[in-house]
Amino acid sequence: MVSGKRFKGGERSMSKAEITSWDQNILQISVPMDSPLRQVNSYILPDEEGRVTIIDPGPRSPDTENCWLGILQELNLSWNEVRDIVVTHHHPDHYGLAGWLQSQSGCKVWMTERAHAEARLMWGGFGDDAGKDAKNAGNGAGHDLDINEILPVYFTRHGMTDQWSNGIKAHLESFNSQVEPQPVVSYFNVAETFKMGGREWLLIVTGGHAPGHVSLYHAGSGLMICGDAVLPQISPNVCLLPGSDPQPLQTFLQGLRELGSYRVSMAFPGHREPFAGFAHRVDSLLAHHEERLDTAAALLANGPLSGFAVCEILFRSRVTTVHQMRFAMSETLAHLAELVRRGRAVMLEADGGFLFAAAESAGEHIS
Repeated sequence: MVSGKRFKGGERSMSKAEITSWDQNILQISVPMDSPLRQVNSYILPDEEGRVTIIDPGPRSPDTENCWLGILQELNLSWNEVRDIVVTHHHPDHYGLAGWLQSQSGCKVWMTERAHAEARLMWGGFGDDAGKDAKNAGNGAGHDLDINEILPVYFTRHGMTDQWSNGIKAHLESFNSQVEPQPVVSYFNVAETFKMGGREWLLIVTGGHAPGHVSLYHAGSGLMICGDAVLPQISPNVCLLPGSDPQPLQTFLQGLRELGSYRVSMAFPGHREPFAGFAHRVDSLLAHHEERLDTAAALLANGPLSGFAVCEILFRSRVTTVHQMRFAMSETLAHLAELVRRGRAVMLEADGGFLFAAAESAGEHIS
């Protein structure tokens, strides 16, 4: 399954980075990042002209800059041999280094217009013309929001305690250095294939984990580069945020069903190792979220609860940091929003905040 060799790239802080050569002319780069994931997969696809496309270069830090300098040296590549950078979605561990790599190489950075709009929502940049264009890309990311200010208030209205919400703003701001400088972005034409590594790749746009997330599929070989849309062992976080997709779990489940309709021989994910059994993994993720919906609905059967109260029960001792709590809370609210959409729950206003109740008993709790 693996051809070529697996080796450490570079020296010093590069000791964490590995390059794995796979069949089908794909190089997997293990780029270091913070815990708990500790690494993100970037991929390099060489083409027939000796130039390369880099997919999801990782977050920006002195460590990852050195990582990429070492990788290019190890592969005997110069900056002008970097043809394109493809970003599957806006999260810092995928998008963050794109601007820095672009500043070194002068290459184009490609992502969907919707994903770029979400990057601007999360990381700022609405002051320039490109930001204004991205801001209008649709599906909710079109407000003059400062997410760093609004998200703690949003979580508080859903019952989060000050102990947690007071740390959200600083936590979000900690990502700024990982995404600067932000790149000048070119948008995919999703109606056409995209050429990289000497192949034409179909663009499959989904959401839920990240609006405008793009996976790339090569029909001839059955290869799927899937970013964080489908991960082995890990369930991708599904995130409800103010100003973004109001029904992210519905969007995520629809995307899973679409991705599962393709014949995939090998999937190359954003985290963990490339894997076979793609359709089975899609089915298991679909089942996981249906089970979580049932669990959340059962909690509401005993009376109205805040989103935070449901979150604490669902995730219990697994949440120990603000980073984990942000993900857990956003995912809980995504599931509760889906229960409301399906008519299994209702959202009630109470004392300036919100509660969720089972639909059949909601009338009993409205005074």
